[in-house]
Amino acid sequence: MEKYIITITREFGSLGRPIARSLSERLGIEFYDRDIVEHVSKQLNLPVSQISEAEEKSHHRLFSHMFPLGTDEEYIQDMIFDVQKDIILDLADRSSCIIVGRCSDYLLQNEKNVINIFIYAPYAKRLENCVNILDMTEDQAKRMIMSVDKARNAYHKKYAGYLPGDFRHKQLMIDSSLLGVEGTAELIADVVRKKFGGNL
Repeated sequence: MEKYIITITREFGSLGRPIARSLSERLGIEFYDRDIVEHVSKQLNLPVSQISEAEEKSHHRLFSHMFPLGTDEEYIQDMIFDVQKDIILDLADRSSCIIVGRCSDYLLQNEKNVINIFIYAPYAKRLENCVNILDMTEDQAKRMIMSVDKARNAYHKKYAGYLPGDFRHKQLMIDSSLLGVEGTAELIADVVRKKFGGNL
């Protein structure tokens, strides 16, 4: 069986990360999300929290404090992206895996055996997920949906040149409210098995 890669981009609150985790268990392959941030943190010797805050924003004030001599904030973000890129390419080169976010669909566009997936859900369902599953207040959920989606869109547009939900760069787009986390993961697993071999 040849190596294959699944990339997942998602709307905030659509439960893309739990779906990726369930999918990895069904297919018996690793999935990477926060692990990538931790690798970047080690390589750049920066706290994980600062990498997380900076990686999906066009500009970020924290760097003006970290680099008081006026180092360009966008240059620092570019450096983070370059390190992430090397990590993602290395992970994809090792073995079959699932990579969540971070322009992985764009970075791996020339690799063999890649399926790019976008997970979304109606706003009301995303709000419900944030409150009932992610344990947020409704006001927190509304702010997070707006700010995280905006940040992810800006980040993806800046480095990939297109929005994360652009159908022209996806093979599969799924409304996770239709089947829920486990049902969505099983549907994707079925697609992967049909595409890459029935014995997965």
